[in-house]
Amino acid sequence: MDSIALAATSRLFSSSLMQEFATRGRSPTFARLLEQSDLTMKLKSTASVKDVFELAFNTLKKTEYRNEYSYKAALIQKVLLGRHSLKSASLLTEFRVGRCKADVAILNGTSSVYEIKSERDSLARLEEQISEYRNFFARVNVVVAESHLSGVMRIVPQDVGIYLLSDRFQLSTIRESVEDVSKLDLSTLFESLRIEESLKVLDMLGLKRPEVPNTLMYEAAKDIFLTQEKDSVHKAIVSVLKTNRSSVSLSELISNLPESLKPMLLTTQIRKKDHLRLLSAINTPVVEALKWN
Repeated sequence: MDSIALAATSRLFSSSLMQEFATRGRSPTFARLLEQSDLTMKLKSTASVKDVFELAFNTLKKTEYRNEYSYKAALIQKVLLGRHSLKSASLLTEFRVGRCKADVAILNGTSSVYEIKSERDSLARLEEQISEYRNFFARVNVVVAESHLSGVMRIVPQDVGIYLLSDRFQLSTIRESVEDVSKLDLSTLFESLRIEESLKVLDMLGLKRPEVPNTLMYEAAKDIFLTQEKDSVHKAIVSVLKTNRSSVSLSELISNLPESLKPMLLTTQIRKKDHLRLLSAINTPVVEALKWN
């Protein structure tokens, strides 16, 4: 596969494309990317749009073609949808913590973050990322390609979990993470939340919200935050974020999607009223979808 075809195949898995499907029931972007890829020649004449995504994802599973979505998909399928469920756990992606953005975080009874280091990634910032994540998450993990395994094991502390995505696209646990709330930083916890989420945390802790103008609310709420016990704050944050960022409403839609698209849906905001339109789009025959362009 040449670089143009690979780039087009990778770009099929984008939130903007899913939004097009959901809001318009069609996607000129999809039709254009499909033409740029070399996927059409590998499809049956009766193939639908969802068959294109399955074929594209099977391509992106291969070691030489993997990207960040490949790793997120493996992680979401095995950990979020495999060990847990959308009723018991919530997913955060690209979650800002200090100077870093967490690739994937899962909230169940605790908070776990997963930093992805694919074949295309450098380990240059890994120490900084681990340091930042310790300030917010009780469990810190790294998901690595085989080519990075030895380097990551040299860099990260013993309490950081390590997952390996093998050449066969199997995700295995090299080392379990150790839960530790003592390293959490109350200032980072507060600053990583939306202000309304911070106020809900105060509610859960039985604390009165500051009676100040909105322009002073942020600093007043933070002052209260910084006086609390880390463990109590962490438990309240997990509870609030699980509710605020819940994907339970997507359960029925996800059950009707191919495996390749489930991770994409969980990282894209789709309104409930657009679910049927999205399903109709992905079940469209490819011969019709090509006319969208």
